[in-house]
Amino acid sequence: MTIIRSVLKLAAAGFVATAPFSDTALAEFAAVGNPKPAVILFGASNDGGWSQAIDEARQRLEDGLDIRIPQAEEIPESATAIRPAAELFIERGANIILGSAFGYSDTFKELAEQYPDIVFINPAGTTNAANLKSVYGRTYETQYLCGMVAGGLTKSNKIGFVAANPFGLVNWTVNAYLMGARQVNPDAQLSVVFTGAWGDPVKERAATEALIEQGIDVVGQHVDTPAPQIVAAEHGIYGTGHHRDLSEFSAATQCSSIWTWDRFLTPEFEKISAGAFEPAPYGAFLSISDGAIDVACCGDAVSEELKSKVMAERDAIIGGKHIFAGPLKDRDGTERVAAGEVLGDGDLWGMDWFVDGVSGQ
Repeated sequence: MTIIRSVLKLAAAGFVATAPFSDTALAEFAAVGNPKPAVILFGASNDGGWSQAIDEARQRLEDGLDIRIPQAEEIPESATAIRPAAELFIERGANIILGSAFGYSDTFKELAEQYPDIVFINPAGTTNAANLKSVYGRTYETQYLCGMVAGGLTKSNKIGFVAANPFGLVNWTVNAYLMGARQVNPDAQLSVVFTGAWGDPVKERAATEALIEQGIDVVGQHVDTPAPQIVAAEHGIYGTGHHRDLSEFSAATQCSSIWTWDRFLTPEFEKISAGAFEPAPYGAFLSISDGAIDVACCGDAVSEELKSKVMAERDAIIGGKHIFAGPLKDRDGTERVAAGEVLGDGDLWGMDWFVDGVSGQ
């Protein structure tokens, strides 16, 4: 879809808000008492991964809150594409703009300054203001749980992971995946391949096949397409997914780290409606207990005993358990977290190291 087609689609969308959240009187934001959200989606709503997870949350929000939430798809990470989409929504009455990409960050900050009575929320963003909140999930929690499944299923003690880019938010999923596996299988080892792309099924297929040639029998992922899960099924091994429940694409998938944005956004919209929007100077970093992330678990190959262990760890995480708690060393033997301490958020975002047992790029 071209930018022009996307904007034309916006113009046809319109807005319907059949039931305001409250009768709150006028306050700082235009959304008080009668929120009218709109979504600007980076990818296609049927991409099978990140963008589709946001779109499905949008649909659940429509059903749960009895409102219409129009959306523009495939809006590139460029101000020349983002700005006209946002401004057309605002012209047609939107008072909450929901983004979907790291590359929207700077433009959303500019738009927030230009439209101070509009609330902007940007999953995967990095900029914040009085009316702009960037949000992301502590996906190491959910990948840790999927890693437990991988550790319990492997027969070779060799598990693999297909990842996009060696950034902090990806590296923490790689590390947590192995740490979860070792919670049930101390002998587990993990090989990771980085594709250099968030969503490239050709590269993901090649990476998965290379890992299988190395002898892995379970593969996890932090990439956008279900290609690793499809390849896993073709080769008769197991897999765990990311972004959505990828078992719809592959019988190999036994657990998925999933986004549940509507669980977070429903109370967030209610706060905005009540005039109680809470700015976050450093953004909102959301855990399972905050509602934005969870696991879809478990597949038919997972025993009831293993599932019980996974769910018990999920309860512990909700109760405050921290995955990256000391003592913890990296694969070079350097202490990264001392005994009795936990890794801070800044160190999580800057994670450029791997735990012992991780090999590969």
